[in-house]
Amino acid sequence: MRFVSWNVNGIRAATKKGAMDYFDACGADFICLQETKATEAIVQGLEWGSGVTVIAHEAEKKGYSGTAIIARKEPDAVTFGLGIEDHDREGRVITAEYPDFYLVTVYTPNSQNELRRLDYRQRWDRDFLAYVKGLETRKPVVFCGDLNVAHTEDDLANPKSNRKNAGFTDEERAGFDEVLDAGFVDTFRQFTSGKGHYSWWSYRAGARARNVGWRIDYFLVSQSLKDQVAASKIHAEVLGSDHCPVSMQLK
Repeated sequence: MRFVSWNVNGIRAATKKGAMDYFDACGADFICLQETKATEAIVQGLEWGSGVTVIAHEAEKKGYSGTAIIARKEPDAVTFGLGIEDHDREGRVITAEYPDFYLVTVYTPNSQNELRRLDYRQRWDRDFLAYVKGLETRKPVVFCGDLNVAHTEDDLANPKSNRKNAGFTDEERAGFDEVLDAGFVDTFRQFTSGKGHYSWWSYRAGARARNVGWRIDYFLVSQSLKDQVAASKIHAEVLGSDHCPVSMQLK
């Protein structure tokens, strides 16, 4: 099974930049999107082709956040959000249940400039981890998306200058540590070590051309699925957003 995750930074803008060509060619069984910035009707109205299930979740605020799952196989059940009102207004989580696993797409809140949303972000991290661990009591979990954190100094080009910036604070990195300590596996790091592997680049100063980026898009799996992961990759060559797609394959 092949999974793709992509923060498209506006699904309508991404499709105008060729995203549909990538979706058609990538051969994914599951496509997970973040930051669709569109209504459920708009996402479902795109030309996904026949025989797929399109699940979309929109934020209460128009043109903000939003997630989607496009699947070749219809899930047994779908839920939206974490079941916590404080978190579930922004369309950030979709869970699709299949016989052998749960698939979760997530768009983690950004701590924002001057870290004005860091306290909220820390609550989110705790509540999201409790949510996926709860799912895991029933069956294994695959979760993916823009987690808005570079875990280690190898996960961004300029760690020293970003030490106290959103996405690389001690608090956010500790939150990711807790995910790993809880038994989830960062699948990309099963196969690839070192610097230079990024999934997001600022639009400023030619950052993408110079590969001055951050790895903030992930596939994580329950420990019980670790040995079934056949590949986990970053597709930096794919344009259409300030993020690039990431993929994972399960045996």
